[in-house]
Amino acid sequence: MAEAIEQQKQRYREFLDLMPLTLELAGLPKSEPGRYFTEEQIEARVFTIRHAAKAARLVAREVVNRK
Repeated sequence: MAEAIEQQKQRYREFLDLMPLTLELAGLPKSEPGRYFTEEQIEARVFTIRHAAKAARLVAREVVNRK
């Protein structure tokens, strides 16, 4: 049980470490002050961030495993 918790913590730290790269790869603009995204826009942004996160993980693994 403790090992599973440690593994989850490690994955969360990895997620946070990759967040700047993920957001940069996603290339999403910030909202204008006082304007909010619609539910559909949020769903589209989540889709984009998920794909960018996968790409960020792949890039990180390639760089770390490079000889």
